[in-house]
Amino acid sequence: IMALQCEETALEPQVQNLVGELQKMIDEARSSIASTINSTLTLLYWHIGNRIHKEILKERRAAYGQSIVATVSRQLTSE
Repeated sequence: IMALQCEETALEPQVQNLVGELQKMIDEARSSIASTINSTLTLLYWHIGNRIHKEILKERRAAYGQSIVATVSRQLTSE
């Protein structure tokens, strides 16, 4: 029993080190995923705005542009 307790005590720092390294890997992966998602969403929103600008507004500024954005936003949100 004493030998088993000594082994557990000797392994404890190794296990703590392993857990710390694994947690760091998980945190880094989560951060990378969040960054990728943010970049992808930003690009998506830019493409949506660009399509509206070209196809609906015909590359002009329009007084009704805000209502178009609000209407499209409501429709997309409901879906």
